[in-house]
Amino acid sequence: MYKIFDIHTHIYPEAIADKATKNLGNFYNFHVDGAGILEDLEKTSKEGGVSGFLLLSVATNTHQVEKVNTTTAECVKKASENGFIAAGFAGIHQDYQDMEREVSRISELGLKGIKIHPDIQGVDIDDNRLLALYEIIEGKMPLYLHMGDDRPQYRYSEAKKLLKVLKMFPKLEVVAAHLGGYKAWDDAIEYLAGLENVWFDTSSALWAMSAERADYIISKLGTERMMFGTDYPTVTAKDELERFFKLRLSEKQKEDILYNNAVGFLRLNDK
Repeated sequence: MYKIFDIHTHIYPEAIADKATKNLGNFYNFHVDGAGILEDLEKTSKEGGVSGFLLLSVATNTHQVEKVNTTTAECVKKASENGFIAAGFAGIHQDYQDMEREVSRISELGLKGIKIHPDIQGVDIDDNRLLALYEIIEGKMPLYLHMGDDRPQYRYSEAKKLLKVLKMFPKLEVVAAHLGGYKAWDDAIEYLAGLENVWFDTSSALWAMSAERADYIISKLGTERMMFGTDYPTVTAKDELERFFKLRLSEKQKEDILYNNAVGFLRLNDK
């Protein structure tokens, strides 16, 4: 029996969850499996044997920032009370006026880092407005980035742009989601492999490739900095774990990717 921590999950307020999940599916042209609410995340996590998860916030405009982050902190508290090892990252919009104050506030709320979704927010990861954020959090809290896309109109988070950012902020700790770049995995290998301050997750990647291709990419990026993620509500834990266990990994590599790396990265207390 493996310990499992899901490093990449999203939920929405119940009033808008159905609309939000449909919009997500339409944006990426795929089917969204989960309901997108905390109750369903907890249910599907238990069904998959997942004992903990990281909730990632996304702010699509400046007015959402504070409310989204407060709600995420409340959901982390509720999930913890329900027996999960739970953590959360805040969302910051590039046009939010007082980033330093909000970073201080979310730290007080117990949130552990910042999540940026460049495609949804419509901003390049090397945009000057985000550089101001990186300067504030460098060496203090990690940054979680949606990475990659093969559509020409969504090139906001190319791996080479992240490399540029990391040269400017060498102490910035980053998670490059989706094996370093959704549908842009060759770029992830070229620009991000071997960087000591970059972590990766498996979310929204395993279903898009063969197990052999995933094995190759993971071997190039490094199992020591790889973490299991579902990208819930896109897929649920049980289905994603079926894909994961088709990979040719050693027992230690499985244990590390499924649990140890994430708990260590987030500096969580193991229950």
